[in-house]
Amino acid sequence: MKTLLTLICCAALAPAAMAQVDSVQLLKDVETLSADKFMGRQTGSKGNRMAQFYLLDRFKKAGIQPWEGTYEQPFYFTSGDKRIMGTNLFGYIPGKTDSVIVVSAHYDHVGVGPGNGADSIFNGADDNASGVAAILGIAAWFAKHPPRHTLIFAAFDGEEMGLRGARDFVSRPPVPLKKIKANINLDMVSRNGKNELYACGTFQNPHLKPAITAAAANSKIKLLMGHDRPDEGSQNWTNQSDQGAFHAQQVPFIYFGVEDHEDYHKVSDEFSRIQPSFFYQAANTILDVLKRIDQE
Repeated sequence: MKTLLTLICCAALAPAAMAQVDSVQLLKDVETLSADKFMGRQTGSKGNRMAQFYLLDRFKKAGIQPWEGTYEQPFYFTSGDKRIMGTNLFGYIPGKTDSVIVVSAHYDHVGVGPGNGADSIFNGADDNASGVAAILGIAAWFAKHPPRHTLIFAAFDGEEMGLRGARDFVSRPPVPLKKIKANINLDMVSRNGKNELYACGTFQNPHLKPAITAAAANSKIKLLMGHDRPDEGSQNWTNQSDQGAFHAQQVPFIYFGVEDHEDYHKVSDEFSRIQPSFFYQAANTILDVLKRIDQE
């Protein structure tokens, strides 16, 4: 009953004329991906593979087309004495130019651990079921409103193990890196006590700042810029999620995320902690930024 009421409330957050991302589907995707049955979605695990099956179905329903007949791009890496297979999932919505924007979020999390009492599953609702749900919602919007640039939507694996999926993607990209106009990466976008969402990357890519400034003026949440200066130490997020792999290849990026909260990398990062209103407005604000960058 609580879940149903949450969905109904979220769906009523904005008038129909203003609606962009499907609020009901947005929360359904987070709730599903962060369910116990996926066992924390650790790369190489059964739960991670189950999440892949769910996402393959959602890619199709969102209107994302497979790239050269498939959504799957397996890769391999060694962790300790184990050889692990990860799987990136990506497809595209065709545009009118030969340049590309990659919209990404990682779907893996840290799996199962000692836990807190009876709970040992790190569900990763905010980190990063939220980012994956948001890119699916954004893709569904663009499937109905064709973009100017071709948009590649990528759900990366292995982020929690060193940006493995994103690094593999840029090492053998589906298009030449010089054709990638920008990477828009989402990682933890569903909750913040101060109603703040950060857009990191304008220090390195000032040409992307006008799109963020314009979207911020229309947003119902606080869209801030920062966490991207070299002198900020651990508060410099430039290389702390998958956008780091793109930045290393000199691909412009914007990373959307919130500051760490008390449930970060804990078993308590569950669906019940999502803030539906903030999440819905964050997804629409990111969509607004992407729409503006797409038209540049």
